[in-house]
Amino acid sequence: MYTKIAYAASTSLDGFIYNVDSMIIDPLIKLLFALAVVYFLYGVFEFFLNQDKEEKKTTGKQHMIWGIIGITIMMGVWTILGIVLATLGISKDQINPEQGTVQLQ
Repeated sequence: MYTKIAYAASTSLDGFIYNVDSMIIDPLIKLLFALAVVYFLYGVFEFFLNQDKEEKKTTGKQHMIWGIIGITIMMGVWTILGIVLATLGISKDQINPEQGTVQLQ
């Protein structure tokens, strides 16, 4: 059984992690993921629209490669964040930062 102090510390830590995840990291990951997809698509268009110019085709290939690398990194960050939250046993359904409560299992 938790004491009130330990429960409050647990609640504030879980609430803090939830807020950082939902208000900062998730939107940032989605933005960077979208930018990587746009960069990849730009490389695809650059590659196909410049079939007669070898230098532009090479540039398009590089943009596609870096876009894929960016997408892979963003998916990796999202996966690692999910693993950390699952390891700590934190579910977004269990945390209510407005009330400062956490449903413990």
